[in-house]
Amino acid sequence: MPNFAGTWKMKKSENFDELLKVLGVNAMLRKVAVAAASHPHVEIRQDGEQFYIKTSTSVRTTEINFHIGEEFDEETVDGRKCKSLATWESENKIHCQQTLVDGDGPKTYWTRELNGDELILVSCRQEYDLMES
Repeated sequence: MPNFAGTWKMKKSENFDELLKVLGVNAMLRKVAVAAASHPHVEIRQDGEQFYIKTSTSVRTTEINFHIGEEFDEETVDGRKCKSLATWESENKIHCQQTLVDGDGPKTYWTRELNGDELILVSCRQEYDLMES
């Protein structure tokens, strides 16, 4: 089992502003969010499949506790409450599906992947095409 535990510092960020745009965050809040998120401090503690992740920025600190395979409460990157479910996508990658508690909006998820001594976090929305029946 991979060990995600440690303190992590962002090396690079891509397309965060575009994600916030799609989620409907206004331009002023996007600028603040992008600036704040540019240098987060991430602490991860892991005990088997139990995780604690604390992400601190100059504007906001978030903490999540979860066990792989068990639903937990979380907020999306734009602050909406959701139920989340983290599962192993591969040996070194966690995939977490987020489902909004109230209202409508794009479906979102995040992944965290260990790649050597790098931790790669991807936050995305999912798009679906209508299937013809």
